[in-house]
Amino acid sequence: MQGAFYTTMASQDSLEYLSKLGHKGIHLGLGPTSRLLKQFNNPQIRYKSILIGGTNGKGSVAAILSSILGKTGKKIGLYTSPHLIDFRERIRVNGRMISQERLCNLIDVVRAKTREDLTYFEFTTVLAFLYFYLEGVDIAVLEVGMGGRLDATNLVTPEASVITNVSLEHKEYLGNTIGSIAWEKGGIIKRGGVCITAANRPVVIDILENICLQKGAGLFRYGKDMKIRKTKGGRIFYNGIDKTYRDMSFPLIGRHQVKNAALALAAVEVLASRGLDVDDNAVSEGLSTVRWEGRLETVSLNPRIVVDGAHNPAGISALCNSLTTDFSYERLICVFGVLADKDCKKMLGRLAGIADHMILTSPSNERALNPDDMSLLAGKLHSHIEIAKDSQEAIARASSVAGKEDLICVTGSIYLVGEVKCLFLS
Repeated sequence: MQGAFYTTMASQDSLEYLSKLGHKGIHLGLGPTSRLLKQFNNPQIRYKSILIGGTNGKGSVAAILSSILGKTGKKIGLYTSPHLIDFRERIRVNGRMISQERLCNLIDVVRAKTREDLTYFEFTTVLAFLYFYLEGVDIAVLEVGMGGRLDATNLVTPEASVITNVSLEHKEYLGNTIGSIAWEKGGIIKRGGVCITAANRPVVIDILENICLQKGAGLFRYGKDMKIRKTKGGRIFYNGIDKTYRDMSFPLIGRHQVKNAALALAAVEVLASRGLDVDDNAVSEGLSTVRWEGRLETVSLNPRIVVDGAHNPAGISALCNSLTTDFSYERLICVFGVLADKDCKKMLGRLAGIADHMILTSPSNERALNPDDMSLLAGKLHSHIEIAKDSQEAIARASSVAGKEDLICVTGSIYLVGEVKCLFLS
């Protein structure tokens, strides 16, 4: 399992149980999770929720939205995945991670009620739903794990369903075409609900429109129903469904994050239309203080190292756009590691176009792609390629070749990003 727990002997058994679930693989289907939640009287329907799916950016939208809502005085739950360092990052209330003691207690409680095989993600989702109920949250902001229609999170009736974008991913589970993947992701749209999206491919828009028509749901599209721009000084101007926000500070870097902010603000508008009071001060403060680790995050200034969890071609493209427009440097040194089920060729091809030096490595994960295998492909794309056996060696090598004005970027896998962040924890 990714990351580390800081454990006592009393908690070890609970955490080992959760860790072992990670070997059960992936299962898409609502049955086991639904039946287990019924054992707890369906806690997930006892508070309001926002459900966020899509290929890229869903975690960022969730972080932005929860930051804003957290300034309203309400109790806000946030459920995201995967984590970078500590599992508890996945389950937060008003920005605070679940305590280890509470986590272990809930693992034991849910385990005692479990009568079927559950995957790691299914079990974790039940933990989050139950914890939010016991904590008395007013709203839960939930990130979809994979797809949408059959994802374990899709057992809520959200105030709004956000679909950030749709690209080819997880084809073995979601289908081989953009259309089939869009249909799966559109499965989080509820009858009589609201969908907010930044998807711009015509085939995706057509599918989402058809789903909304069939379910009598409203559809709000980025670029049509809401627009946003960001100045060089980091101020954003939003023209939305019914609301306008002007001259607000927003620290997250990248044009894609500005678009994510627009989706979060549209979700705020929907919540406001349904009775939640979100004043302008809450929006302004929430936007200005949002943090989302592992996304264009600077972890070192000497040498300058930025980490980004881009893990598919669309994410890498957004990263490359930001590296070329939002940063200045003499040379770019890329440290790249990826899981074997990702489209390594396209990702490497995009990075090779902007990198001056590339170091290939492997995150500590059983699904990681061997850097020796990557080098055969990368060698055809770039003339300055090195291999490092692990993240520590890769950072040491990158630091040794980086000049004062150079930038090191670590990307390709959220697992690799988590490992590198650990190297710089004080």
